[in-house]
Amino acid sequence: MASVATHSRAARGGARTTVEHLFSRAGVALNGDRPWDVRVHDARFYERVLAGRSLGFGESYMDGWWECARIDACIARLLSCRLHEGLAWRPGAVWALLRAQLLNLQSRRRAFEVGERHYDLGNDLFEAMLDPRMVYSCAYWRDAADLDAAQEAKLDLVCRKLHLEPGMSLLDVGCGWGSLARFAAERYGVRVTGVTISREQAELAQARCAGLPVEILLQDYRDVDGRFDRIASIGMFEHVGRKNYGVYFATLRRALRPGGLALLHTIGRDRAGRFHGIDPWIEKYIFPNGQLPSMAEILSAVRPHFVVEDCQNIGPDYDRTLMAWHERFNAAWPTLSSRYDDRFRRMWSYYLQCCAACFRVRNTHVWQYVFACPEARGSYLGAR
Repeated sequence: MASVATHSRAARGGARTTVEHLFSRAGVALNGDRPWDVRVHDARFYERVLAGRSLGFGESYMDGWWECARIDACIARLLSCRLHEGLAWRPGAVWALLRAQLLNLQSRRRAFEVGERHYDLGNDLFEAMLDPRMVYSCAYWRDAADLDAAQEAKLDLVCRKLHLEPGMSLLDVGCGWGSLARFAAERYGVRVTGVTISREQAELAQARCAGLPVEILLQDYRDVDGRFDRIASIGMFEHVGRKNYGVYFATLRRALRPGGLALLHTIGRDRAGRFHGIDPWIEKYIFPNGQLPSMAEILSAVRPHFVVEDCQNIGPDYDRTLMAWHERFNAAWPTLSSRYDDRFRRMWSYYLQCCAACFRVRNTHVWQYVFACPEARGSYLGAR
């Protein structure tokens, strides 16, 4: 038994040396005193990080094995140095990536899973974290001083890019809690049909849009019926999956009237390739079956159906948005703690800060595309 214990201590010592070396390359010290340094509370942390990479790093934080005053700053440094490229692939991680490539994880049968596991967590959580309109996507901060103004600016930017006019019909694919539907109906006088795969979102959206020409449907995007003057899809394409991109854009094309415009607002990754766009920790704990598209994948899938009229990258604005959500989440925690446990608090805090870091170092982006039907005539002049 003594030899086994000695071997275990030696293995942990070797793992600690390796992790210390990797983190030091990013300017992150173990047990240092700077805001982005990692303070280790459990010696098993080192082997877990080497074995599980991002999954092990996130899970060990959830379990209380380490602390960091500024997780966003820590992860931004680690990502900037691409430390993951110095770690060996483990069988579990390889299988997770192969599974996403071989299987259609976003099929009709699985379509409602992300709604049940993420968006249905509790409206109290999202009401506390988000702005009063409950916009759960990147805000637009160019001329805004706070989250509420930045989200209003984003919604207005979408409406202006779509050239909305009174009396038009708008399809909102992935309508969330009805933020765009309500805004477009009130400010631009349009009729809106919104679809979502979250029961909690659908019920609250219906209540928030009561009295307006807005219909909210609990259904998969593939079941959309009817034709519309305009289509918007904000923060939903990340759940479509590359095996379904063709079906997705064919569905939008079928639903769009001749001469209409469609806007796609989506997070995207900076690299194409078979094994990019899936983080094991995010997939397991936050967005099951999610997959981030590359620009090349989007354009390839769009080409048979639409002309790309416009594309804007507002990705840096998501860093600020996520940190604003994190601040609001922390402020609301005393109220939320009666329903959510401390492990959830650590998970959610890690999620928001980790994602902020990804946008800060430009590993991920937010693209807003405007599409038109190929037979459309005239020049698109951008947001009005």
